[in-house]
Amino acid sequence: MRVVAGRQKGRRLKEPEGQDLRPTSARVREALLSILAHRTQGARVLDLYAGTGALGLEALSRGACQIVFVENRVASVRILRQNVTLCGHDERCDVITQGVETFLASPPSFGEPPAFDIVFADPPYHTTDLIRLLERLSLSGKIAAQGTVILEHFFKRTVPSQIGALTQTRQSRYGDTMLTFYRRAAEKTCD
Repeated sequence: MRVVAGRQKGRRLKEPEGQDLRPTSARVREALLSILAHRTQGARVLDLYAGTGALGLEALSRGACQIVFVENRVASVRILRQNVTLCGHDERCDVITQGVETFLASPPSFGEPPAFDIVFADPPYHTTDLIRLLERLSLSGKIAAQGTVILEHFFKRTVPSQIGALTQTRQSRYGDTMLTFYRRAAEKTCD
């Protein structure tokens, strides 16, 4: 597995052994980051269910300024930390070792930005309640106004077009993988 494009293009990343982890394919990462090209420069990114960190590291390679990875599986965290170090991004990455639901329910920790410009969510394909995940994400306060959420899921699973402050803006299919894009509504102001 390698970084597909950007400053780290070609950088080899550590991969998991066995079939427990399903990293986002290079084809899907390339397509996703090409779609987000105009939004990654200087972005604060949240990578939920981070696994090896390949998706977040790809965003850093293309100009994101900070990544917070959330992963609770010990083997995945070990690989993720190695990949962050391999890419030389220790100072721009934070690895949170807790479950996604716990993280979304918690207030921002010291040093964590109050909201993220881009959120990647790649939950286990067949075990996560996607509607509940989107609801919690919408209510979490972790998405900046006009922030983008990208949910990676099995193409046969349906997701709502609107949920809370999130409105679906696009869907793209790559084999069995569906990327569903949401945009968070801007904050309402009182005049």
